[in-house]
Amino acid sequence: MAASQARFDAGAAELARGHLSRAKVEFDAAVDLLLESPAGDRSDPRLREFLDRLVDRISAFEMRSLAEGDGFAEKPTEPASLDELLAQPAPDLPSSSGELRDWVAADLEATPHDVPIPLNAKVLSWIEVFQGRLRGWFQTTLQRGMPYLPMIQNTFRAEGVPLDLAYIPICESAFSTNALSRASAKGFWQLMRGTAVEQGLTVNWYVDERSNPEKATAAAAKYLKMLGQMFDGDWHMALASYNGGPGYMQRTSKRKGQTDFWDLADGKSPLPRETREYVPMVLASIVIARNPQRYGFTFDPVAPPEYETVSMSSPVDLRKVAEWAGVSVDDIQKLNPELRRFTTPVSDGPYGLRVPSGTAKLVEQRVGETPAEELASLQWYTVRRGESLTSIANKLRVRRTDLVDANGLKTNSRVSPDQKLVVPRSPATALSARAARPAAASAAAGKPAPPPVEAVKTKITYSVKKGDTLSSIAQQFHTTVAQIKTWNGLKSDRLMPGAHLTIYTAYPRGSSSQRHRP
Repeated sequence: MAASQARFDAGAAELARGHLSRAKVEFDAAVDLLLESPAGDRSDPRLREFLDRLVDRISAFEMRSLAEGDGFAEKPTEPASLDELLAQPAPDLPSSSGELRDWVAADLEATPHDVPIPLNAKVLSWIEVFQGRLRGWFQTTLQRGMPYLPMIQNTFRAEGVPLDLAYIPICESAFSTNALSRASAKGFWQLMRGTAVEQGLTVNWYVDERSNPEKATAAAAKYLKMLGQMFDGDWHMALASYNGGPGYMQRTSKRKGQTDFWDLADGKSPLPRETREYVPMVLASIVIARNPQRYGFTFDPVAPPEYETVSMSSPVDLRKVAEWAGVSVDDIQKLNPELRRFTTPVSDGPYGLRVPSGTAKLVEQRVGETPAEELASLQWYTVRRGESLTSIANKLRVRRTDLVDANGLKTNSRVSPDQKLVVPRSPATALSARAARPAAASAAAGKPAPPPVEAVKTKITYSVKKGDTLSSIAQQFHTTVAQIKTWNGLKSDRLMPGAHLTIYTAYPRGSSSQRHRP
């Protein structure tokens, strides 16, 4: 039992890293140790109870693995920092405005800026907030952005965009590649889908290049340059347009007969609060980020991760790549943040997948050795005569739009007989391949077979307790944060004690997990 538990724990650790194959080997070994015990798998009550519990736990892990996705579950996103910042109470005017003003004025005198920084109360108030109650957040954000700043500045320099604007992601996304706003803007630069596509980025079922730091930065530089030209080099109006939209800012400016942002933002302003706060917020972050030591922030230099690129001519599961490279699937996803799912794209051309430096040859070798049907956890469907996308979607119980997007088709596309389509749903992972073996082993020994493990899905209303987080609740019910947020329409990770959450959870029928469900 101790040896079996050790193999189970090893399997759980491999599963946590996204290594499904290695997890399966360890889980199989955990069951085999009991089945091959000299005492027999069902003869000893303690051994029998341990085996039943082990099978239940492996089944629960399999269910959680399915919930987290087998190629088609979309990677969870994070709330955009701008939404979080605007949810904060409006900053008060500086309590010691004269002292703070003198301090910042001396800094601006010594540190030239290529975007004008006005010493008004709004900018000073955000400087005070970032130095005060949001100090920890600002420290973490700027530290996270350090590896990317040289790339951003080089891109802006080549495009002729002020280098001060390299710090926009502090407020937009906190330098999170997977930040998603309530308005569906995404990535470092919080680009809307339409704007991203206009600037040459790819956004489809498999890839969202708004999450690619280099490509999204190039697109943001072009967009900011266009805004600067549109407003004749007035970068305050350009920043307001980046937030509120250039068309809206042009119409509002024309209607009010005012071309200065601060005039438009003053008094009974026609601008929404978000835009009125956005410009001074960004300018304040620029002031601190240009001279962080002066404001009490210290950072450790961080170099960007080194990587190599492997050309993938067919879809490959990222978890297999992680196993071959000897890293976690999180490491592979961090190197390829534009990938929305656990698989490289199904496309006409090869995809360049980034892998840790020194692992490219090994990964290429393993791809070549692995049968094509085992490279990715995808299901395929062969079109029959007379079928359409709508009839196939209804037959397979998937959304037609998902079927179209997963196969790179147009909305009005027609399909032809023998055409192969990717089916956008999660196939089973068979982590618990040995879970069926206790019955066979018992029958061979002339002993009663244990009842089969049958999954039952249950709807639960969970009352949030003090100290609960979405992550801890998801772990408790063997599901994911993304699923809980979807089921309850949550836009952020914040929870209030006493709130009620709807959770759909699957337990093996008759297992202790189901009998003692919270």
